Amino acid sequence: MSCYAPLARWYDRLTGDVPYAAFADYDEALFRADGGEFGLLLDLCCGTGTLTWALAERGYEMIGCDRSVDMLMQARDKAVPGVQPPLFLCQSAEELDLYGTVDAAVCSLDALNYLAPELLPEVFRRLHLFVRPEGLLIFDMRTPDFLRALDGQIFVDETEDLLCLWRADFDEDSRALVYGMDLFTRRGGLWAREGEEHIEYAHKPDALRQLLEQAGFDAVRFRQDGPQADQGRLWLTAKRKA
Repeated sequence: MSCYAPLARWYDRLTGDVPYAAFADYDEALFRADGGEFGLLLDLCCGTGTLTWALAERGYEMIGCDRSVDMLMQARDKAVPGVQPPLFLCQSAEELDLYGTVDAAVCSLDALNYLAPELLPEVFRRLHLFVRPEGLLIFDMRTPDFLRALDGQIFVDETEDLLCLWRADFDEDSRALVYGMDLFTRRGGLWAREGEEHIEYAHKPDALRQLLEQAGFDAVRFRQDGPQADQGRLWLTAKRKA
């Protein structure tokens, strides 16, 4: 089954409780603490572009990358009058290919949990290539304990014209949370059913540090002061070596 295809047009409605302004505030606080110049930013795995646009409204020149055409179509339609539109690129994280370097790359809402462990070295190598020297990498991930705790749970989201059901199963052999999602949407007097399958991998923090350092990043920090840190969200920051 596909991932972020049928879900794309309902994604923003289902994630209305995500504090995007707090995510943008957190990124900006890290920029100020670093003291460098931050004008051009990459939002990796940008999804429907809500955070991308929020940062653009704050004056940053934005590039948003995502592998889902359907999610990017939603992002494109969020144009804000008077705000320079982000450049949206349809690229997977492991195939990231920019025209030059950016001052910082951000990746939010556990997007990197969707990458299998064997893909992470190439993702970090490409991020190192396209983040300027002394530039920042900021991302968050769900912790292994959080993902494991979802095993066996069933979740329901319901509105007048949408019913979303998803069931989570944690596989210890692959260290991955697999959840099947069923979307029932009203079409006239009938309901249509579509399905997606999502997989999030439980990456160990020590392994992430090692991969980042091997890719050429240093000053790797694990942080628990970011938005939704109380919901199993671990934040990581790193700098590209000069």
